[in-house]
Amino acid sequence: MSTPTRIYIARLAGVAVFDPNGDQVGRVRDAVARLRSTQRPPEVVGLVAEMPMRRRIFLSINRITSIDADAVVLGSGTLNLRRFEKRPNELLVLQELLDRRVQIDPGGQSGAVVDIAMDCSRGGEWALSRVAVREQTGRLTRRGHLHQVEWDKVRGLSGIATTRGTANLLAVLEDMRPADLANALQDLPDARRNEVAAALDDERLADVLSELPEHDQVEILVALDRERAADVLEEMDPDDAADLLNELPPPEQDVLLDLMEPGEADPVRQLLKYMPGTAGGVMTSEPVILPPDATVAEALARVREIQLSPAVAAQVFVTRAPMTTPTGRYLGMVHFQRLLREPPADMLGGIVVNDIDPLRPTTPLPEITRRMATYDLVAMPVIDRNNRLVGAVTVDDVLDHLLPRDWRDRDAPTTVSPPGEDGDNG
Repeated sequence: MSTPTRIYIARLAGVAVFDPNGDQVGRVRDAVARLRSTQRPPEVVGLVAEMPMRRRIFLSINRITSIDADAVVLGSGTLNLRRFEKRPNELLVLQELLDRRVQIDPGGQSGAVVDIAMDCSRGGEWALSRVAVREQTGRLTRRGHLHQVEWDKVRGLSGIATTRGTANLLAVLEDMRPADLANALQDLPDARRNEVAAALDDERLADVLSELPEHDQVEILVALDRERAADVLEEMDPDDAADLLNELPPPEQDVLLDLMEPGEADPVRQLLKYMPGTAGGVMTSEPVILPPDATVAEALARVREIQLSPAVAAQVFVTRAPMTTPTGRYLGMVHFQRLLREPPADMLGGIVVNDIDPLRPTTPLPEITRRMATYDLVAMPVIDRNNRLVGAVTVDDVLDHLLPRDWRDRDAPTTVSPPGEDGDNG
C-alpha cells in the first residue's frame, strides 16, 4: 500500500490502525503537530489513536509505514500504551483547528476551517501545508465558496480561538458510538466541550450523557437552558435521567421535572424515591412487559425493537394489566432463547417461568449481584409488596454501580502497564 504525499486530516478520523501482522489495534482520532519558532508550518509528529477501553495513545509518525484514508499501518516495534497527553508546544489538529474562524490573505475573506492537509517532504517529514476554508457570506453555510490555500496565507490559526462553530467537528464525530463520542468530548476544553454537546440533537446528546462521568454530565446539563435540558432528560432512559438528576440540588431537580412532559417525568420521579445502592435505585422502569395472552411472535417482535439495549431485550416480563410500571400482578418472565424455541402462535402464559424469587426495591446491590451470578441472569424483576412489577435490574445496571464512580473518567487511574516505547510523546 503506497502512502500519498498529501493527506487531508479530517478524512483520517475513524480510520482503522493495523499492526504489522494485519491486526487492528485502534482507530485514528486526531493528528499531533509541533509548533515551530520560525514561520514554517507546524510539523506533524504523530497521530492519536483510540484503543480498546477508550485509551488514547500516541503513534509516532516515524513508526507508520502506510497512511491513507482507508487504513494506517504501523511498522515493527511495540506500542507505548501510556495515555496520550498533549505537550505545551503541540496542537491537536482536528480538535483545535476545525471550525476556527480565520481570514484569508490577501483579500481578507473570512470563513471557517473545514479541513487541514499535511504534506510529506522528500526527506520524509510531514508538516501542515494547506487549509480548506469555507467562506462566510452573511452567515456561515455550506454553500459558501471553498478555498484551499497555503498555511501561511491564513490568519487566525494560532492563538486562542475567540469565535468558532461546531459543524465540521461534529461531521468528524458523527459516526462515533456514544461511548466513543463521550470519550472525545472529555479531551476538549470545558467551553468547547459544552459548545459541541449543545450542538448535538436531543437524542444523541442523551445517549452521550449516559456515557460520561457524573461531573461532566452535570456541567453539560447546567450549561444548557432549562427547557433544552428538560428535553434531553426526556430522551434519556428513566434510570439514567434519575441518576443524573440525583447529582443536582433538589430545587433544580424539581424545576427540570416540572418542565418535562408528565409522561416522561413520572417514571423518573418514582425512581428518585428509592435509596441509592438498592434494586429500586439501579433498576430500569421500562423493561419489556406483555400480558399472558400475548403470543410468542408478538414477544419476538418487541425484543427486536432497535432502541432496546441487549440486556433489556434478553427477556420479556409477563404481568396482568396495566402493562406499564407499576403493573398488575407479576406472573413471571420468558427468556428470548425460550421464545426462539416455541411455536410463534403459542401464548406467553403457557411458557412463563416463575421459579426465581423477584427482587424487592430495597434489596441491596451485593445481594442482587450474588443472585444474578447464581442463576446466570442478565436481568431480574423487581416487585413491590403488592406483587406488582415496578422495574428490572439488568447486568449493565449492576456493573455501572459496582465499578468505581470515576470509571468513565479519562483521568481515572488504570492498571494497564506500558509494554514498550513508541516515539517521544507520552
